[in-house]
Amino acid sequence: MTSPTDPGPTIVVDHPMIQHKLTLMRRTKTAANEFRLLLREISMLLAYEVTRDMPMEMVEIETPLAKMMAPVVAGKKLCLVSVLRAGGGILEGMLDILPAARVGHIGLYRDPVSLAAVEYYLKLPRDISERTAIVLDPMLATGNSAAAAVAEVKAAGCQSIKFVCLIAAPEGLKTFHEAHPDVPVYAAAVDSHLNEHGYIVPGIGDAGDRIFGTK
Repeated sequence: MTSPTDPGPTIVVDHPMIQHKLTLMRRTKTAANEFRLLLREISMLLAYEVTRDMPMEMVEIETPLAKMMAPVVAGKKLCLVSVLRAGGGILEGMLDILPAARVGHIGLYRDPVSLAAVEYYLKLPRDISERTAIVLDPMLATGNSAAAAVAEVKAAGCQSIKFVCLIAAPEGLKTFHEAHPDVPVYAAAVDSHLNEHGYIVPGIGDAGDRIFGTK
């Protein structure tokens, strides 16, 4: 893993299998069904890294041969917060690894003129303030949607938050970390820049359209 130079904590997970699968996702000719599968697989691999520092405690169990003290995750479990609609592509893979996690959803769309995030849906677990929230969105482009989503999670009382994306842009990281310098970003890659329409270059195109086969 590496951390690029930016205003806040960014962890680029550069595992060879993640990078290989990301390359396959980037290709224009990759069909929607293959794209979804690759995103799910990368999300599973990202889940290992984003949960690396989860607190543990020792409990007594009994194996077929003896009693022993063994480690388990301590306290309240995680809450995965999917930013609609594309966040669902990461959510599925994360739940494969973290099936006990609670799930929240935040609906946001990007205004095509101002590029500002507009909220249209919000549903979070009541006890999210007692959990670590992992906010999920494949693309951290302008950073506006990501910053708005994390602001909603903070407003619900959550104090332990991480943000996971597939690809980030330097402009988006700057915007996000200026708004939330305390929230680490986990990404598979940080690409070159945004184009005039606010899309990440070279990127993967519109993540939602490629996941669901829409245009």
